[in-house]
Amino acid sequence: MSDRFEICHPITAGWEGGWSNHKDDPGGKTYLGITEARWHEYQDKMKMRRTAVRTVTLAQALKFYRSEFWLAAGCQRLFPGVDLAVYDASVNSGISRGQKWLKASVGSNDHSETVRKICRARLSFMQSLKIWKTFGRGWGRRVADIEVKGVAMALAAMGAADARIRADARAEAEAAKTASKASDKTAKAAGGASGAAGGSIALDPGVVDSAAIWVLGGFIVAALVVATVTFVKKRAHDARAEAYAGAAA
Repeated sequence: MSDRFEICHPITAGWEGGWSNHKDDPGGKTYLGITEARWHEYQDKMKMRRTAVRTVTLAQALKFYRSEFWLAAGCQRLFPGVDLAVYDASVNSGISRGQKWLKASVGSNDHSETVRKICRARLSFMQSLKIWKTFGRGWGRRVADIEVKGVAMALAAMGAADARIRADARAEAEAAKTASKASDKTAKAAGGASGAAGGSIALDPGVVDSAAIWVLGGFIVAALVVATVTFVKKRAHDARAEAYAGAAA
């Protein structure tokens, strides 16, 4: 396989953005996707004088990403599309996780399916993080974008014609829309159930004993959890539907 860093990195760089110092981001000061702590580690390794991450040039960033992520994760040896999925996951969540998701996803001669599996595992991990509520919408869109582009790359490298790639994208977009509608229905049902149970407690406190109140309280919490989880899934399905629809067009 040829080295495709110059093809894959611009896609990842487009999601990393410029300067950031969000209070909820554990990475702290970040420029071009590079945290200041990570930049200083790299400078120490390269025996460079430490400088603020905000002074990093584009040329320095390219050298950093190529050595510290692309080559370190072995992306130059991976199949087209799979290389993008592993690279972006490694940049965003760490090389060890990128490798873990790759190892759990290989085994099929259909490399587009490997891409999908990597992205599903990655998204599931992200949704388990406490900061998902803050960054989830953007993360969901990012993973969907990487999945769609990675799948298209893999299909093309396997010899699929453009018409086949677009047809695949249309099918995935429709499947994601269907899944989104199902999640929305489940979330609304769970939310309605919790509201109904809560109303019964509020309206008739004299007709239930303390044990019953605890049971109903647990039911409400469980219903709210279901509603929250399914709402998160709906957002992910919506992101995939939008990304695949764009590819189909």
